[in-house]
Amino acid sequence: MAGTERAPISLVLFIGLTIAATGGPLALAALYEVNVLGDAYRSAGLVGLLGPMLFVPALVVWLRYSEEITQAGGLYSFVEAAAGQRVAQVQAGLWILSYGLYLVYTVAYLAYDLLPAMFPWLLRFRPELQLLIPVVLAAVVLLPVRRCLTVIAASAVGQLGLVGVLIVISVRHLGAPAASLVGHGQRLDVGIAGANAALLFICASLPLFLAAEVRGGSPAVRRGLLTGWLIVAAMTAVAMVPLATAAPSILSASVPGVAVADAAGLPVPAAAIGIGVAVSVAGVIAAEFLALSRLLHTMIRQPVGRVSRVLAAVFVAGSAASLADPQRVYADLLKPSLIALWLAQLMVFAVYPRFVARRRRLRVADLALSTGACALMLFGLYSTSVNQLGT
Repeated sequence: MAGTERAPISLVLFIGLTIAATGGPLALAALYEVNVLGDAYRSAGLVGLLGPMLFVPALVVWLRYSEEITQAGGLYSFVEAAAGQRVAQVQAGLWILSYGLYLVYTVAYLAYDLLPAMFPWLLRFRPELQLLIPVVLAAVVLLPVRRCLTVIAASAVGQLGLVGVLIVISVRHLGAPAASLVGHGQRLDVGIAGANAALLFICASLPLFLAAEVRGGSPAVRRGLLTGWLIVAAMTAVAMVPLATAAPSILSASVPGVAVADAAGLPVPAAAIGIGVAVSVAGVIAAEFLALSRLLHTMIRQPVGRVSRVLAAVFVAGSAASLADPQRVYADLLKPSLIALWLAQLMVFAVYPRFVARRRRLRVADLALSTGACALMLFGLYSTSVNQLGT
């Protein structure tokens, strides 16, 4: 069962998990990042660069924590070391609420919205998909941990390949205008789009909950997290550039990446990208499951294997229960899930100066990192209340 095999995770598998968890990359390039553009679409390339740049403080704070802490508690262990157990329990409660809801409503989104939008013939099979998807995912995450991560890493490699295909198709069909890297129209629109793009990287923290199982300890964890994030950030930024010349019909499509391939007259790559986007979203669900199992293992002090089996049963049952009104499940659970997520991450970044002060003299750079990361999370709270953007 997931986690009962305690053999160390290799750096390669950890990088694969990080790539899959960060978005995943194909969902970012073909769906989510396009959706944040709004009126800033003519500056798509600039938005693609701003997103990673604005996310750097958050990433660096995680890396700094990870210099000393590589425990199954992940972010909970960070907060505990900085502010004590009671504060950490509040943070963990918010985090569990956020991702517990995510597991259920994202399955509904896959079955009732995303897959039928890409493949209309699936419309009549939506209830079956709602039951099948969590069962398949549960089977994957309950594999021995190295086998599970091998599947996830393989999906990550496939996603990167399809992002490359999407980039080639987009450049040939839409061009790669240098003007895409320049601000057009209202600077506020570009800034908001860039900040929303930055928020899409938030799930890159999920691999930290498996840090205790990574061969090589803290140096490997930090190297793997940084490497995986950089790969995703770079490829998705490049994929954004051609969108500055995309037609409104592409930008407003259910899955813009698929729409680009369709517009270019390439139905086979379009179908492959569509399937890949679904796999990309499912990969994030799997990463969240693994992270939740490690956090619950830390908090209730039960074996990871036992926790994983119970969590899988709850996941499958919750998805089945949502069949009563799956589309309302997504609409009703999205906002509270995201609000809980931004609050949980805000706590991680807000207590970072205290973590540093307990170990060495606090510097201006430490305060700047904390402030930058907290500002992004506060923007996330605002953006969720206005737009309800997905992660």
